[in-house]
Amino acid sequence: MNYDFDRVVSRRDSDSMKWDTVRSVFGEEDILPMWVADMDFPAAKPITDAITKRAGQQIFGYTLPGESVINAIVDRIQQKYGWKINPQWIVFTPGVMPAVHAAIRAFSHPGDDIIIQGPVYYPFWSAVHDCGCQVANNQLQLIKGHYEIDYNDLKSKFALKDGMSPSASRARMMILCSPHNPTGRVWNREELLRMGEIVIENGALMLSDEIHCELLFKGAKHTPFSSISTEFEQHSMVCMAPSKTFNLAGLNASIIIIPNKELRLRFNAARHGIVTRVNLFGLTAMEAAYRYGDEWLEQLLEYLQGNLDYLTTYFEQKIPKIKVIKPEGTYLIWLDCRNLGLDDAELRSFMRKKARVGLDDGYLFGPAGAGFQRINIACPRSTLAEALERIDNAVNSL
Repeated sequence: MNYDFDRVVSRRDSDSMKWDTVRSVFGEEDILPMWVADMDFPAAKPITDAITKRAGQQIFGYTLPGESVINAIVDRIQQKYGWKINPQWIVFTPGVMPAVHAAIRAFSHPGDDIIIQGPVYYPFWSAVHDCGCQVANNQLQLIKGHYEIDYNDLKSKFALKDGMSPSASRARMMILCSPHNPTGRVWNREELLRMGEIVIENGALMLSDEIHCELLFKGAKHTPFSSISTEFEQHSMVCMAPSKTFNLAGLNASIIIIPNKELRLRFNAARHGIVTRVNLFGLTAMEAAYRYGDEWLEQLLEYLQGNLDYLTTYFEQKIPKIKVIKPEGTYLIWLDCRNLGLDDAELRSFMRKKARVGLDDGYLFGPAGAGFQRINIACPRSTLAEALERIDNAVNSL
């Protein structure tokens, strides 16, 4: 069937985090929210049909992931990436960030360094600190509009600090964002290989958040980190979910793939006493998405490509002071606003009070995000056009 992504669906008064918190988050009601990483598109019909059918059973007791949904995951990963996983490697989690928190608790001690690559998804920073650990920032380098990895700096994160004995603990884990949020980089196999070799040879683990792995623009190809080799499988964990791809974030259903049995046992032990079960509608939606969602997804990706092209052309022609960091994946676009000559507080106020758009402030993603903003383009083109016109008018008023 054909899906109409141009259709505007009002999400106000639906308990939407994006739309019903505009006043509390941005201080004003007349602000167009383009921040929260969900889409303003209805989900695929096979998914809503499956949820409706499951609701018709009228009993919503405790639920475990059945063989059918597990097989759907295994089949999906084999089909998409040629990576054959063992069903026993799959651990279901109520969201990727709960899995990240559990992994940090399982494989580090308070005071340990955890490597992340700023500017990066800001809950990573708080997750590390909440677990009593310290961020070791392997900051990405922006070179001619393209983000690159500083491998020498990554190696230095494993060096012993002054006064530290050779047997002392160094960085125990690296959290990889792949595809990367907010820069939109889709790390290629060579980049993943080089990062992984550094991490593994230093006795650390890689935790790869791959929640955006199916949201790719033309020419991009995603490689699951653990799929690279048997050695990588044994020293890594991969988080995936249908939530970003199929707009199911509110159903809190995700997985973490842990091939190493010992690591899997330690991960599950670290979750003791906290919520671990996945919502039964989340499981239903996950299976329907992975089995029957591709028709919708193909049309979505084409529409998102159109939105990206529209946004890129608009900034180039009408707002050249703001540079678009062209993404390879995700629907989150990183905007370089440094040529506006505003500090972070001024830029924040400018976007909210002058442009009347609610974006994510770049500094939230780490020091390298100063002067940037993140905009979500997973919306009808008319909504995107209105947001860009607001920014255009505001910039012209400077």
